[in-house]
Amino acid sequence: MAHDGMKYGMLGEDGMSSEEKLDKYTGVVDWAYLKPHFDTGALLYVDPGLSITEVGKALADDTTKKIGAWLKSGDLVKPDKLHAKWWQENPQDFTALVVSPFVLMQPVDG
Repeated sequence: MAHDGMKYGMLGEDGMSSEEKLDKYTGVVDWAYLKPHFDTGALLYVDPGLSITEVGKALADDTTKKIGAWLKSGDLVKPDKLHAKWWQENPQDFTALVVSPFVLMQPVDG
């Protein structure tokens, strides 16, 4: 599956709101696309019960309290090798959101 729609970074004064930027840097990808980000430690898994856009906005705005609460509850986790092995062996699509230096991932419902 080829993915060329994802863009990186949220820099520049382009007149877009934070929400518009988050939408611009969101796309559907497979594990092969996400694996390099896992390898560098930049990948974060967002529980399906959360809005990936809300998590991305909290990261972009450096809302430490919200992020800390999600990390503590397990709703936001840094995937480990067992997760990576599972996704490698059980292909599925993910919604990904780039909030540099992180890439958020969330399973696509379906």
